[in-house]
Amino acid sequence: MVSILTTWVWSGGPFTVPSAMSKAGLNVMTQSLAVEWGPKGIRFNAIAPGPFPTEGMTARLNPGAGEGAYSQMSGNPMGRVGEMRELANLAIYLLHPLSAYVNGQTIAIDGGAWNAGGGGFARLREWDDERWAQVKAMIRGANDEDRAKRTV
Repeated sequence: MVSILTTWVWSGGPFTVPSAMSKAGLNVMTQSLAVEWGPKGIRFNAIAPGPFPTEGMTARLNPGAGEGAYSQMSGNPMGRVGEMRELANLAIYLLHPLSAYVNGQTIAIDGGAWNAGGGGFARLREWDDERWAQVKAMIRGANDEDRAKRTV
């Protein structure tokens, strides 16, 4: 089994409480079940990705940023976002029989940002109420648009 978590399962961070709590629980579940079910040949691991831009992610975590939302990644030691093929390759590795001795691990795939103290949402502390209201409206719009597609 492979779960997708976040790097703030280790550090927390502002504006991440619901996500951090739920994903930290999944992190401990991964570790606990790896020990419990490992003897039966069932492995549990997790991936903690950094930014891997998708339409849905950008609409909710960086609304209104547009095409160049992730062109400046100075907080990331590699200076870029992840590519989906890199995330897919890690998932495939963890599911492959040749990784049979990897069990109970959460692996960060974020270009080293977590190790460098980057990532998270600390920059959001600078937003005023007006900016929060704008972003909230954009996120609601993205959610409403997604819901409308599902009900067709």
